[in-house]
Amino acid sequence: MPLAKALELAQEYDLDLVEVAANARPPVCKLMDYGKFKYESAMKAREARKNQAHTVIKEMKLRPKIDPHDYDTKKGHVVRFLKQGDKVKITIMFRGREQSRPELGFRLLQRLASDVEELGFIESNPKQDGRNMIMVLGPHKKKTEAMAEAREAQAARKAGRQGGAAEESAGSTAEAPAEASSEA
Repeated sequence: MPLAKALELAQEYDLDLVEVAANARPPVCKLMDYGKFKYESAMKAREARKNQAHTVIKEMKLRPKIDPHDYDTKKGHVVRFLKQGDKVKITIMFRGREQSRPELGFRLLQRLASDVEELGFIESNPKQDGRNMIMVLGPHKKKTEAMAEAREAQAARKAGRQGGAAEESAGSTAEAPAEASSEA
């Protein structure tokens, strides 16, 4: 179709004539509302950015001679991080004579890995780095899946709170007439 006729057609339908493939012979053009097209592509890009997950590495520091309660607390933090879909870097810090017993740190890291194996896996095995021993745990589920589960759980909690409030208000109105009749 000649360019003049295409422009006339675009003006008639109040659309824009957009060149799709300039290198083709003959060049390929399309009739479209270009403003709407730009808006929709910007919305798609924004949605993609919203659902994009940033890889975050959380760090947990331990000592080889850790108290059982402290270990449970730190393990709880590691579990929370893995449930959120984050990687966890566990560092065991050795001081003084502890440096001559790296097997204590290795056993502690293996114990922690076995305690959280249903949520994560060992991404990098324990290795000695000067005074520290480091291990990285990765989650089994991706960050986007964890974010979606968290949103669903939050929506369920919100619906539960709204449903509970409706039941309470319905229950209080039903009790009021019964009290009035017993007084009479």
